[in-house]
Amino acid sequence: MPSVNWLAVVAAALSSFLLGGIWYSVLFAKAWQAAAGLTDEQAKGGNKALIFGGSFVLALIASATFALFLGVQPIMTGALYGLCAGLTWVAASFGINYLFERKPLKLFLINGGYHTLQFTLIGLILGAWH
Repeated sequence: MPSVNWLAVVAAALSSFLLGGIWYSVLFAKAWQAAAGLTDEQAKGGNKALIFGGSFVLALIASATFALFLGVQPIMTGALYGLCAGLTWVAASFGINYLFERKPLKLFLINGGYHTLQFTLIGLILGAWH
């Protein structure tokens, strides 16, 4: 089993969490909300502890698993592998679901773009901090 730098994993998970905050509020809040079919009330509602706590735990799981997959790699290799994972595994898998669910292209681009950048950052951090 490869050696994992758990501080890097936590930092990578935090980067995902922070990126999501910027991506889905500052950059694409209204476009994402409209494409997802959420009203203002629905977007502001929900159990915030579950949503944000669950999101961080899932980002931590994704970062830890990617660290196991990545092993010790140089910074740019980590970023490249992250880009490939986000774009071809996560975004492409979303694309398959979105085609069958007939979800809008805009939603695919927003969500797929987030996960592509998310895994690029994860790979960058893990590659830099080994």
